[in-house]
Amino acid sequence: MAKILITEDEDSLRMFVARALRLDGHETHEAADGAEGLEKLNEGPFDLLLSDIRMPVMDGIELVHQASARFPELKILLMTGYAEQRERADDLATKIIDVVQKPFALPDIRRAVAAALSSGNCRAA
Repeated sequence: MAKILITEDEDSLRMFVARALRLDGHETHEAADGAEGLEKLNEGPFDLLLSDIRMPVMDGIELVHQASARFPELKILLMTGYAEQRERADDLATKIIDVVQKPFALPDIRRAVAAALSSGNCRAA
C-alpha cells in the first residue's frame, strides 16, 4: 500500500485520519505543521501528502509550493474547513489533486485518498 504523510495541526483529526488510513493498509506518518511536514518529506519517499491548508508555522499552501518543487512526482491532497482557504488553493491546480472539504466522514477521506493514489496526474486547471 502507500506511504502517506498527514500534516494537520489538530491532533485529534490527524490521529483519526491516520488510524483510518492504516486500516486500509497504508503506512502513515504525521506532522503537526507545514515546517515539520517538509522535514518529514525529506525522510521519504512518500506516495501522498495529505495536508490541511490552515496551520501555524507554515501553512499548507506554502508546503505545497516547497514540496512540489522538491518532489515533483509527489501526489498532494489538501483539506480545509474554510471556503476562503479552498479558493487560495485554486492557483495550485497543477500541483495538487484536489481539496477535501472539512468536516468529512471517514468514508469520504478514505475515498479521496484512494482516488488521489490511483490518479495519474493533478487535476486540470
